[in-house]
Amino acid sequence: MATQHIAAEPGDFAPVVVMPGDPMRSRLIAEAYLTDARLVNDVRGAQGYTGYYYGARISVMASGMGMPSIGIYAYELFTKFGVGCIIRAGSAGAYSDALKLRDIVIGDTASTDSRSVEFFSAEPFERIPASVRLAGIARRSADERGFRAVGGSLHTSDVFYSGAEYGRMWKARGADAVEMEAAMLYAVARAFGKEALAVCAISDYALGGDMLSAAERECGLRDMMVLALDVAARA
Repeated sequence: MATQHIAAEPGDFAPVVVMPGDPMRSRLIAEAYLTDARLVNDVRGAQGYTGYYYGARISVMASGMGMPSIGIYAYELFTKFGVGCIIRAGSAGAYSDALKLRDIVIGDTASTDSRSVEFFSAEPFERIPASVRLAGIARRSADERGFRAVGGSLHTSDVFYSGAEYGRMWKARGADAVEMEAAMLYAVARAFGKEALAVCAISDYALGGDMLSAAERECGLRDMMVLALDVAARA
């Protein structure tokens, strides 16, 4: 049944969805990695595709930017379209000094100071957990492929241009990297007894330093995309 934001029929989505933020990355993943992919949603340009990855039927759909956007799509996919797992395939800014550009952070937990997660029975500053099962699959897949991937704690921010002092506060609280969606995804998944994981490639140093260009973020984070797809196929 179609919703306000997803024009699809029952069964159009696979039980597992890989969810990048960028609609262009959604299309790239579908065209580069899926076989027999078909477009199942294009409302507001949030392109969703369903196809096969090494024989496993999976879907990929864009979430847009920020917690409100991913909260809408995760809620509708989980409650209206029979989806059981969502794997966020995104980018993040490094807080940890040990992280380098293009490293992958497997988000074991995600925290935010936004009160929006309270609508899904989470608390601001709570370390909301990812699916332990999906995180384990991600670690094994990264080891098998030789990807540089580490488990970590994500800070999910509501504000992109928040300043270095804000970032240093979250680093002091133990956050390894910052992005804008994972905490809401984890809260919605937990509220409905579903599974979620964020797999994020480091695109910049959040407290100052080098960064990848927009084109590099869109097309150059292949290891992260492959890892998210591997998790989806094995979920």
